[in-house]
Amino acid sequence: MMKLFFRETGAGAPLVILHGLYGSSDNWMTVARQLGQHYHVYLPDLRNHGRSPHDPRHDYPSMVADLEEFIRDRGLEQFVLMGHSMGGKTAMYYALQHPRRLHALIPVDISPRTYRLHSDSGTSFSLHKQMMEAMLQLDLPAMRTRNEVMEALSKAIPSERVRQFLLKNLTRDEQNRFRWKINLPVLYDSLPRILLGPDSDPLLKEKHFDAAPVLFLRGGNSNYITDEDIPLIRKFFPQAEIRTIPGAGHWLHAEQPERLINEVVGFLSSPRSPR
Repeated sequence: MMKLFFRETGAGAPLVILHGLYGSSDNWMTVARQLGQHYHVYLPDLRNHGRSPHDPRHDYPSMVADLEEFIRDRGLEQFVLMGHSMGGKTAMYYALQHPRRLHALIPVDISPRTYRLHSDSGTSFSLHKQMMEAMLQLDLPAMRTRNEVMEALSKAIPSERVRQFLLKNLTRDEQNRFRWKINLPVLYDSLPRILLGPDSDPLLKEKHFDAAPVLFLRGGNSNYITDEDIPLIRKFFPQAEIRTIPGAGHWLHAEQPERLINEVVGFLSSPRSPR
């Protein structure tokens, strides 16, 4: 367990948002400020990301333990938990282990399944491995500008949008040399564990969460939640609603923030959802 760096905004009932792989609390601040009109929003940086401590262990049990320590330190007895991608998996693991703590659960564009190691779907081990290897191979201290880093990654990572997202992890050390904020070597070694889902955990695979409302949000242009995933979602989360946000890929909060906010506020303010 560790003390996570966090940001917070707004006032009202507590809502905790967990970012995804390569992300940080900063990625969600635009959405959080608007949700802060209704809720007290907490945005922790998960371990090995953002401004939180680095650690050689990176898996869901450790991230759930970090989150539980964070919740206890804030004195939150019950709260809404929302998470994107890896953060959504962490939220699902947490819900299955601490069901009475949640007012509602909102996984964003992620399924409870274990993602395949080899796939052309854009969700695979090989894709992330390729991106991380390109980042690890850069001689960052020798580079002078962000554009130079962008160009150096362009062959291995053709998408300019993805490269811009990854470069949000770029910072400078005391000697003004570039370095990555994320603990890239540990994340690279931990990729197989990051792809795991509750379906692969013998302690969780027979559990289900029905203590509070659940909303799965997926991007209409994303393949992280497919129709084939719905039976597994229903197995772990029998009462789950599944809604699609058109015009969005995996990064719903960046591509369709207003639609995401409207879905979240509408869901949490409905009669079936405790406030």
